[in-house]
Amino acid sequence: MASAKAAGREIRRCVRFILDDEVVTIKHPDPTRTVLQYLREDLQRTGTKEGCAEGDCGACTVVVAEVDDTGTRLQARAINSCIQFLPTLDGKELLTVESLRDANSNLHPAQQAMIECHGSQCGFCTPGFVMSLFALYKNNANPGRREVDEALAGNLCRCTGYNPIVAAAREMYRESSDTEDWRYQAGDGQAGKDEKRRIAMLRKIERDGPLQVTADKRQFLAPRDINALADLLLQYPSATLLAGGTDVGLWVTKQHRVLDTIIYTGDVAELTRATCTETHLEIGSAVTLTDAMPLLLEHYPSLTELFIRFASPPIRNAGTLGGNIANGSPIGDTMPALLALRTQLTLRKGDETRILPLADFYLAYQETALRKGEFVERILIPLPTHDVRVESYKISKRFDQDISAVCAAFSLQLEGNRVAAFVAAFGGMAAIPARALNCERALVGQQWNSESIAAAMNALDEDFTPLSDMRASAAYRQQVSKNLLQRFFLASGSARSAGVYHYGR
Repeated sequence: MASAKAAGREIRRCVRFILDDEVVTIKHPDPTRTVLQYLREDLQRTGTKEGCAEGDCGACTVVVAEVDDTGTRLQARAINSCIQFLPTLDGKELLTVESLRDANSNLHPAQQAMIECHGSQCGFCTPGFVMSLFALYKNNANPGRREVDEALAGNLCRCTGYNPIVAAAREMYRESSDTEDWRYQAGDGQAGKDEKRRIAMLRKIERDGPLQVTADKRQFLAPRDINALADLLLQYPSATLLAGGTDVGLWVTKQHRVLDTIIYTGDVAELTRATCTETHLEIGSAVTLTDAMPLLLEHYPSLTELFIRFASPPIRNAGTLGGNIANGSPIGDTMPALLALRTQLTLRKGDETRILPLADFYLAYQETALRKGEFVERILIPLPTHDVRVESYKISKRFDQDISAVCAAFSLQLEGNRVAAFVAAFGGMAAIPARALNCERALVGQQWNSESIAAAMNALDEDFTPLSDMRASAAYRQQVSKNLLQRFFLASGSARSAGVYHYGR
């Protein structure tokens, strides 16, 4: 980390975070030891459970708090500790189910409500549900049923049928507490004394310079600025670039890979920012999905249902838009929508940058156009024009938190009833997320009617030869891709998107 030294910034060589009002310092942590392993095996803190070890079941849910962008409040978010690497906690506060009792050992309202509403049977999933409820309690003073369902979408239960847990989500707001403990404050009010105290504790352990921790000749490097990141990738071109860990974490927990050098992007200030110019949304590659989605939906509200169904809150709280793009999965749900929007990427290597259309980024299965030492710096999404309609549809076996069998996105611009521009993009249909170029050519310049749609549906047979797997057969995927194009055509006659969610309060 020569560039950091040259800048006069001190390198931190240990991980420091807050747990139960105490500063925890860990020297030489294993770079890929998960937060869950640390809690259960090192601290014997067994309230947090291991179910799937891949971020699906939610039994391992914990909450991570850090000072927000205003510098005046704490931001508390649920994450999956089973795939979160321990060094990523540096400078943050960790809360587990054991952390929720107050100084007098009283239960948190989320815990008490689970008791009152009989929300626990076997109990294995209960701590994870409690932590998701706690995050909801902290961040939303008056959630509706839709917000409750979204908050709990990352937690699975085999016993209760969920109704008692949903009832507990309602009941916890009726539980009262006389304490000013930050853990009991809901909504967007002013920071109380306890929250201010916690912010002060976090200020004391924050670092201005990079983090560099080593164990058994393996290392975890966390630069603070983009120039240091670029220099590190030149120095270690074969390093694993880590963002949210929602994919890389599984390399360790499921594939048992040994990662010698990890470079973490989550502390790079320039990559965690998003701006809106006159022509584009410019989203840093380390902006979390939770933060990126509202920006996209402000301009493209028709994508709301797609993003609600994207993974779960703990995954979105950790995972990044840039990571979802750069990992090159053929079933990443953001890619078809971004392809339909004609998104571009800013790629950087050393001091050099280049702009590449997302459509040219994917070369083969999990192979991208990134060169050695190059990384995704920003995602450039054009702002909408009033005459373009965009829709995206996801088909999966499970409605929430499931991987797509097929994900489709369409963008349509009409001049009268003639197709002036059309983009169709699909995930799950090939080894890479891709545009359906033959389908597009069959429509551009034609009348927007059932005859041209029928021709475009047939052209999809030339665009994709899908495979069969556990999620769907090739024949099913081929038929569904056509059906989704037909659905888009039928929906285009309506002024508003027809979604699946229809919730009252």
